[in-house]
Amino acid sequence: MNYDLKYDVSCALASGNHFEWQLFNGQQWGSILNDFVIEAHYCQPGANGITINLSMGPVYIDFDEMTVDGAVVNLGVRRNTLLSPNQKEVMGWYYKDNHRWCEYGSHGSGRRSSSVRSDFIEQQYNRNPRGSVQFTVGSMTYKVDFTAMTQTNLSTYMLRKVRRRPKFNEVVTTNSSNQNSLPLLASPSANPSNSSSHYIWEFMGDEGIWTEYQKPGCSLDSAEIERLYQLNPQSQVSFTVRRFSYTLDFTGMYQVNNKYGTRRAIRRTASEIQPTNSTSSQARWQFKDMDGQWKDYIKGGSWGCCSVSSQDIEAQYQQDSSGIMSFRAGRFSYELDFSDMTQTNLSTNTTRSVRRL
Repeated sequence: MNYDLKYDVSCALASGNHFEWQLFNGQQWGSILNDFVIEAHYCQPGANGITINLSMGPVYIDFDEMTVDGAVVNLGVRRNTLLSPNQKEVMGWYYKDNHRWCEYGSHGSGRRSSSVRSDFIEQQYNRNPRGSVQFTVGSMTYKVDFTAMTQTNLSTYMLRKVRRRPKFNEVVTTNSSNQNSLPLLASPSANPSNSSSHYIWEFMGDEGIWTEYQKPGCSLDSAEIERLYQLNPQSQVSFTVRRFSYTLDFTGMYQVNNKYGTRRAIRRTASEIQPTNSTSSQARWQFKDMDGQWKDYIKGGSWGCCSVSSQDIEAQYQQDSSGIMSFRAGRFSYELDFSDMTQTNLSTNTTRSVRRL
């Protein structure tokens, strides 16, 4: 079976499948040929992963972590879903019994079925991927934790693993009359190939700062996210950041850590339009943080209580574009050099790059 890569954005659409498995070689994403075999394994709840043979050598795809191991290092993997706006995948929820994986609602080894089924758990999960749901089997009450992906017997505290996997090639059509109420924050261009706008995709970071998706730290960047969004603005996209895998939901405009269930807001903005109120005509200033991500200067934000904003920096820059500006963040003092486009910590002498958008 040939599993080599094809670098063609139309590959998945031409196959007629609603899914697309891809590998990242450090420079670009390539669709995996014959990925229906990978999909068939992935849809089996007992499958931990699969080994595929590429021309570069065998690699192992871990389905839980969405990581790649093998002779070729630093490969990334993702699974895209390409569905029409009124379609969604059928998801199955499973728990690890003593001997096998059992779907909720079916009979386990004790011959008793749970009081909930996969569709109910999926509904609760979509409402809050970091939450949990409780149900009963006989006289016992159980709790499924979406963050830990575990099931706990609240009487005996026995812990079991839980998995969420799609049903192979099962797609259902939803009521299209409800589509107008979906909380889309931005719509794709009617003719994206002729659009003069460049869109930036960002997530809300720990410091309360909007941070752009960028390579190589992230397996996706703004341009690729925009391409996938144009293909289907109501789909979900998988991506990786180091050893963690995430799902980006265009409909709800959020990302979810697939292991811990951590949920963050995302946004899509045109680069020529600034997202701040009443300052759309002003430039946007960012610094390159220690994690390699570009981050906005936000006055009084949780990032060390910065003493300046992009607007403050721009005002100073307009007065003297080759000068130096001083500011504070937390207990540290900094100098921003407009000539070198750098920021220097006056205590540690740490220098970081700065840019003006």
